Amino acid sequence: MTKEDVTAMILSAKRSSGMTWEDIAAKIDMSPVWTHSAAMGMNAMPKDKAEALSSVMGLPQEAALVLAESPTKIWEQAVPTDPCIYRLYEIVGVYGPTIKAIIQEKFGDGIMSAIDFDMQITRVEHPKGDRVKIEMSGKYLGYNSW
Repeated sequence: MTKEDVTAMILSAKRSSGMTWEDIAAKIDMSPVWTHSAAMGMNAMPKDKAEALSSVMGLPQEAALVLAESPTKIWEQAVPTDPCIYRLYEIVGVYGPTIKAIIQEKFGDGIMSAIDFDMQITRVEHPKGDRVKIEMSGKYLGYNSW
């Protein structure tokens, strides 16, 4: 059983159950963003969370072992065509250099960690149309100079 197999089982069970990612995450006491990312094979789940997710989704016991394995993070390097994901690429393309410059002005030469990282996605009502609010928080990692 591979991570791809487990992801397919999770998506099938989610569809059958009618649960949202928020529902699933609440049942395993994790954030929806992290739960989805781990379910898609991009993060290793702690053993207890992998077992809880497998139980909640009615997966075989072997699925929990796979969910706890360290991932190999590989994704297509081409710009995706899905409109939602493409717009995120566009945001990084347009604002990436600005984000980098401001991080470096405020913190020094370094990066924001995507390992020690947290993200929330919320809906914000707005008179011109509801907004998607994405908040990201990553530990600052300064570059070492030798």
